[in-house]
Amino acid sequence: MHRRLLVVLVPLAVLLVAALGVPLGVSVAEREMQETYVDRLNDVGRFASLARTALSTGRTGAFQQELTRYHELYGIPVAVVDTSGAVLLGPADAYRRAAQDEPALPRIVTAALAGTRPEPSAHWAPWDDSALVVAEPVGRDSEVAAAVVTISDLSRTRRRILVRWARLAGLGLLPLAALVAVAWPVSAWVLRPVRELDAASSRISRGDLTIRADAEAGPVELRRLAESFNTMMDAVENAVRRQRAFVSDASHQLRNPLTSLRLAVESLEPHLRATGDGRQVYDVAVDELKAMQRLLNSLQASARMESIRTASPVDLDAVLATRVERWRALTAAAGQRLAVDVPPGLRLLEPTGGLGGILDELVSNALRLSGAQVVEVSARVVPGGAGAGHGAAATGGDGAGDVAGDMAGDMAEIAVRDDGQGIDASDRARALQRFWRSPRHQNVPGTGLGLAICADLVGAAGGGLRLEEGLPRPDGSGRGFAAVVALPLVPRAASPSGAPDPSPV
Repeated sequence: MHRRLLVVLVPLAVLLVAALGVPLGVSVAEREMQETYVDRLNDVGRFASLARTALSTGRTGAFQQELTRYHELYGIPVAVVDTSGAVLLGPADAYRRAAQDEPALPRIVTAALAGTRPEPSAHWAPWDDSALVVAEPVGRDSEVAAAVVTISDLSRTRRRILVRWARLAGLGLLPLAALVAVAWPVSAWVLRPVRELDAASSRISRGDLTIRADAEAGPVELRRLAESFNTMMDAVENAVRRQRAFVSDASHQLRNPLTSLRLAVESLEPHLRATGDGRQVYDVAVDELKAMQRLLNSLQASARMESIRTASPVDLDAVLATRVERWRALTAAAGQRLAVDVPPGLRLLEPTGGLGGILDELVSNALRLSGAQVVEVSARVVPGGAGAGHGAAATGGDGAGDVAGDMAGDMAEIAVRDDGQGIDASDRARALQRFWRSPRHQNVPGTGLGLAICADLVGAAGGGLRLEEGLPRPDGSGRGFAAVVALPLVPRAASPSGAPDPSPV
């Protein structure tokens, strides 16, 4: 998170340094170029004065030597040209070579011979390689007889400008480096409570209500936020605990009176006549009492399973090894057939309360409610969790620490399908609601809590439970029912041979 903060702060600091450094760099370049121009202007002014005297007296030898010496010392050709552009004095060859690359030279010389001081020809940009041409008329007004012209190579000036710019850039990098050096630990200190709150919120979304944020670190505002967060979580945890305690206590307290009531009702059976309405009323009362006992058992099981907050990795092979034979016995007793198609070596995150109990409930529903001939238990790996619709999962137990980083990875889908009656598409969403039962199953023993509890537990483990069409019916009238459990896969540590353990199923 503090990296993202630096990504925002550093470009802003760069823009600030650039906003200050660019005008300063332009000013430095202009000052260097201006100093060079003033120096050349002073030189040509002096040479113009000397040229006027030399031309008027005809004594040009000493002046010619001075122009030659100036060119040797500074590498700048200086020439005195007449009104036709011919070189009168100075290093003529060097002047002509330099003049070939300066298209602005004729304009500047013409303006000087006209008695005016023209503007310099050079571009101010240090990366431009043009020379600085400066001309000065010899004489004034109508008495101009010649012009002194200098063609100055600005490479040294431009090098000085680049050196100055490099120094300015270095000075500008110092505050940027200091900003990064200071902002990294400071942003980490400021944002650490935010990261902890984010991690705590993620753990809470996975069902761990015991997590609390550190209210002792970070800025005052974030400490207050952490304290408020902890206070809120205390209230939430207490409310959830009271709710679960109420469900558990209420179902437990009702069990004994309900058992006593059932015994009392059943004790009336010897006193009933074999015929008459009393026997029918007695049977209805006993069935209702049994249904109430099943409901209380489901409520107690729900409260007990939901009180377990953490999920842990489990081998699907190990879960199936303890249950497949019992499922086969149950299906055989009901005149049905069980098919198991599960690839070996799947390790996934087990919901609270156990994956085996969830699969037992799904298989039990297929046996009791569908009227199916075939019940199929299958599993597959879904790359990237496509279609699983899963959220974050709680972790715990051996290897659980690897799960948090794998939540966006592959998912395992375990499907229990049958070729029975099925459920209408309009009823599948409601089938995951508590106490909902299909109109066709009103006379079948059940509480309407099984699928809802399974969906809650699977969702808390970072997965999802969805209902869809099952296997084709034997008579071709449609398809049966399927419950698909999607759970995050847990990376398995490689065995010494590099091969997965064989499936015990």
